[in-house]
Amino acid sequence: WRAASMESCSVVLGPLKLLCAAAPDASAAAAPGGASVATLGLLALLLLSPLLYLTLNTLLPTLLGTQDLKKKYGASWALVTGSSSGIGKELARRLLGQGLSVVLVARKESVFDETVAELQSSFPAATVLKVEADLSDGEGKWMAAVAKAVGDKDVQVCFLNAGYMITGMFEQNSAAAHLANLHCNLTANVHLAHYLYGRLLSSQKPGCLVFTSSSAGFIPTPFAAMYATSKAAISAFAASLACEGRARGVHVHAVHPSPVNSRFSKGGGNDITLRKVSAMDFFYKFATGPEALPDLFFRAVGRSAVVADLGGVSLGLRLLVQVLGYNFIAFASALTAHMSADYQNNIAKGEAKAKAS
Repeated sequence: WRAASMESCSVVLGPLKLLCAAAPDASAAAAPGGASVATLGLLALLLLSPLLYLTLNTLLPTLLGTQDLKKKYGASWALVTGSSSGIGKELARRLLGQGLSVVLVARKESVFDETVAELQSSFPAATVLKVEADLSDGEGKWMAAVAKAVGDKDVQVCFLNAGYMITGMFEQNSAAAHLANLHCNLTANVHLAHYLYGRLLSSQKPGCLVFTSSSAGFIPTPFAAMYATSKAAISAFAASLACEGRARGVHVHAVHPSPVNSRFSKGGGNDITLRKVSAMDFFYKFATGPEALPDLFFRAVGRSAVVADLGGVSLGLRLLVQVLGYNFIAFASALTAHMSADYQNNIAKGEAKAKAS
């Protein structure tokens, strides 16, 4: 572990060491106007990061356009989790439209049955397989059903999209509720990725794993602490796995959509009651329908943005973090959170519940 950490540090700190070593010589050689040159150089460095980010994250994928993933990977089968509605359903629809057959994984509910019937009717030449699975079960017993459905099929295109959010003060939800949320958003993806990624490597066929994450993972997100935690973890997992898989033909990505008008904001079909987070109202003014997301997802796959921020809200939040820094935003949020309506409302609800009991 220490050796790996030292190696990582040397990669990151190497350019900084060179800059520091060159600084005295540059200062000594500077003319009277050297201070201005140094200032301009510093500004150029500060601008380089957001410009490079915007180029890799947005400009290149936009210029290159969306992709036919069936043609890109020579694939016949795809798998989509969280596919009963919202983003997952639209991803499945688009993949079927490209000529792929799909394995759909979602919770057991009538909406899922209706989605499977609708998609099979719309694309009769393709095969739509249904796997009912409660991904909040951390033991992963549901993986047997997934493995049975996949069988000997070469599933090369994988969108691991399932997830939900619980809201409120951390202590106001049970540990079991938090852990169920963590299992669905993170642990289930580890089970699925280990299985699907391993099969891709064994078959030596190209493919992709795309995780639906969130910008909540790179900013402090009070009143949805476990959701933010799980999304930070899944983005880090995807970025790390991408380093191992790319040279072997497997593209791994995490995508951070901006707000989407779907069942997600109402619990995503899970048996939970979401407490309103008023701070989200502003961002949902810019929400799109889920049908807009597949093109944005497909633009990123196998290209420059390993962790892709999609839409204006995610893009703006990422730039804000780059400019102000994560620690400053975390400190400022911690200092001011108690003044927000959400904080006060959650405290009041907690006190009322305590009195009632």
